[in-house]
Amino acid sequence: MRFTFAEKKLQVSEDVRAYAEKKLGKLDRLFKNEGDASVTFSMERGRFICEATIRAGGMIYRVSETTGDMYASIDSAAASIERQIRKNKTRLEKRLREGAFEREIKAPVIAPEDEETDEFEVVRTKRFSIKPMTVEEAILQMNLLDHEFFVFKNQDEEDKFAVVYKRKNGGYGLIESD
Repeated sequence: MRFTFAEKKLQVSEDVRAYAEKKLGKLDRLFKNEGDASVTFSMERGRFICEATIRAGGMIYRVSETTGDMYASIDSAAASIERQIRKNKTRLEKRLREGAFEREIKAPVIAPEDEETDEFEVVRTKRFSIKPMTVEEAILQMNLLDHEFFVFKNQDEEDKFAVVYKRKNGGYGLIESD
């Protein structure tokens, strides 16, 4: 597993980084392909926060844990993310066809857009691969990321672009392209 470390509002020692790499590196055995792990250490109101994001097998797993000790935050994050991976992997394997975790994602070709007027300022741009999946897979991925919406290609509808979102009154919504 490849690791990327970031620090916010504190400096951590190499021992802490090595400990995080050791604990989260054990999760590599749960994936067929090598994964990428991003670990962010921060401190807020005297509490230590460890945020871990693992990208592997076309899925993204994210967890944030806060405790009074950085080592305990790392332990808790590793346990939470392992629980999350196992739960969703078994759930998907039960529902989906064989080989659901083995497909490769092709990056879409994005054409550059013309510049717009100065009235609207884009403060952040995010690029990601859009893979074909079912609505259920998209909802699971959205919940794993703890996002309000998720963009995907609906494989049940001939790979048309679609968006699932959480409704304010409960449940989920689906927006499909023509």
